[in-house]
Amino acid sequence: MPLTMAAVGESFLIKKITGKEETRRFLENLGFVAGSEVSVVSEICGNVIVQVKESRVAISREMAQKIIV
Repeated sequence: MPLTMAAVGESFLIKKITGKEETRRFLENLGFVAGSEVSVVSEICGNVIVQVKESRVAISREMAQKIIV
């Protein structure tokens, strides 16, 4: 399922990152790589704040749709 469907407070393992090469590279630079753990801290209007690799990152709904957990 995409990260946008994840409940706040639950932890998931990233299965894969979809989208164009530049989008995948951008997310990888933020720490979103297959096999790493991610949890949703909060969600506002579809945009999410996530905890990944001991840091919190805010990403848009469109970017969160590309992260499959």
